[in-house]
Amino acid sequence: MELKLNIIHNLLMNRNKGVDYMCNCNNKSNDNNCCNNCIMEILQVINVLQNNACPDNCLLSCDRPALGGGPTCPICNTRPIMLYTCSGNGTPYAMPISRSATETTTSNVFRVEKVDGCCCTFRVLTQNPDTTSQYPYVSTNSIFTMDANCLCAVRCLDDTFVECL
Repeated sequence: MELKLNIIHNLLMNRNKGVDYMCNCNNKSNDNNCCNNCIMEILQVINVLQNNACPDNCLLSCDRPALGGGPTCPICNTRPIMLYTCSGNGTPYAMPISRSATETTTSNVFRVEKVDGCCCTFRVLTQNPDTTSQYPYVSTNSIFTMDANCLCAVRCLDDTFVECL
């Protein structure tokens, strides 16, 4: 547990203070610097937290140090997020809810699955069709990888439990 907390602490404390994070890295010769930004750090924290889900925290920021639990969700395993790209004009990024090439239904709610360098893998979540369920999202089989340099904002939604992860 102490190692997990040290990883989260290092991710949060080693930010580049005062850096103007832009959508495109100006130093293309060193791709590692391109990914050393606040969006990547937040995605890394979310990924670590989801892999080591633990309840009991009431902070509201995306990088709060634990997945929150509560009366409707005693144990959470997912911090759903919405992604905003540099060219999206404030519209949340959306992806199909299925791997089918003919799928037209999309969702703009995702779960971080993996962070590897500048690449982030996300699972598409969709609204739970069971309106009586206490859990707002269900997992889909739609997964995509995105270059984090394309991201300019991440919006975190309330922590929840998603089955079959």
